Amino acid sequence: MKANQIEGVILDWAGTAVDFGCFAPVHVFIDIFQKVGIDVTMEEARAPMGMLKIDHIRAMLSMPRISTLWEERIGRAFNEQDVENLYGEFEPALLSSLKEYTDPLPGVVETVEALRKQGLKIGSTTGYTQSMMDIVVPYARNKGYQPDYYITPDGTSSFGRPYPYMIYRNMEELKLTAPWKVVKVGDTTSDIKEGVNAGAWSVGVIIGSSEMGLSYDEFHGLSDEEKATIISKTEKRFIDNGANYTIYSIEELPQLIEKINRVLEEGKRPGS
Repeated sequence: MKANQIEGVILDWAGTAVDFGCFAPVHVFIDIFQKVGIDVTMEEARAPMGMLKIDHIRAMLSMPRISTLWEERIGRAFNEQDVENLYGEFEPALLSSLKEYTDPLPGVVETVEALRKQGLKIGSTTGYTQSMMDIVVPYARNKGYQPDYYITPDGTSSFGRPYPYMIYRNMEELKLTAPWKVVKVGDTTSDIKEGVNAGAWSVGVIIGSSEMGLSYDEFHGLSDEEKATIISKTEKRFIDNGANYTIYSIEELPQLIEKINRVLEEGKRPGS
């Protein structure tokens, strides 16, 4: 491997490597708010996706519409105890269903194998806690997907995305020598910001993403025109949040890395 080339790829989990559309947590977020008499939309439930899940709940409660509904329903502004109470409902509900959402996305297993043959290390970060990943990791492994390393926000003192610390832990463990030799791939704006904050190349994967928010059948049931429209909207959100590149699917990643390697040979770095 040349000196100025990508050494490693760090993948997100749900919506990027497994769980097409990142559906495991979404329904649980909607359910826990319904239990306190507040109907949240799918878009509101997805907006903070990629964050540590307790931070996700806090972000939802901070949304003006939800915050107003909370005050009307509960009679006061939300507080930290409310966040913890909702999370106390969220975690066991997610844990009970999580194994059903561990199928690798189309092309992931083959792409990871191709990247390894090129000498690249495969790391990963997530918004899930360690107890959640204790379920996801073995089920994904049995279905053919296993990165070289993974870490949760539990391993970074609960400083999850958009903080860059999980990426740095990957770099340390996988012996990656510089952030600009790392490609971070994810399906949420939180993923994009994590990569940007780390100084890595930040890539948004569109089809199957939480940002797109469609199941496999829903996406493939669209007309070509409808697909083009939602792909364009998703791509724009990634770019607006700092993505260096976007790809339609994970299968485009080896070709993109070749492109980034050519850019590196010209002396360019992320953000330059």
